[in-house]
Amino acid sequence: MKKVIRASILQKRNNMPVSEVIRNSSLIKERLFGLHEFRRARAILWYVSYGSEVATHEMIQECMALGKTVVVPCTDTKKRHLSLSELRRWDELGVGAYNIQEPRLECRHEVAVDTVDLILVPGIAFDCGGHRIGHGMGYYDRLLSENVKALKIGLAFELQLVEKIPTKQHDVSVDIIITEKRIIYMEKA
Repeated sequence: MKKVIRASILQKRNNMPVSEVIRNSSLIKERLFGLHEFRRARAILWYVSYGSEVATHEMIQECMALGKTVVVPCTDTKKRHLSLSELRRWDELGVGAYNIQEPRLECRHEVAVDTVDLILVPGIAFDCGGHRIGHGMGYYDRLLSENVKALKIGLAFELQLVEKIPTKQHDVSVDIIITEKRIIYMEKA
């Protein structure tokens, strides 16, 4: 079921015109930067967007200009694990695993996951219960399970929302989803 949802949503997202990706990402940025939780956060874990994902490059650079600690993931494909590094300058990035930009080895400044206040979570599909489908390799589920106190925010285009995502015990949900049209808060159990 997840594979079917993943393929369908990826196709829709990849078919979005670049101008629409940019416009909708800008609307998402306005909602995110306006959140009290975002303004209050000191250390923020960003994903460095690629392809048709919600574009985060401009957001990251603006966040750096605001003086917040910007943290980004570094992928260890052998261990299937994400380590974290502070990003001090945009030009520290180079092409990493899966063609995703991450800090070059000589530019890494390791950060403990439990020091992050807010985590911006990528995904291919989300439901209004905060469940998500990623690329199916579990990198983010493992990372998110290591930091239970950080606020987890999924950034997604409205077309990435589906009615229901099947979940397993190891799946970690997000607390908030921000799209170009709305902010969805998950109800606490």
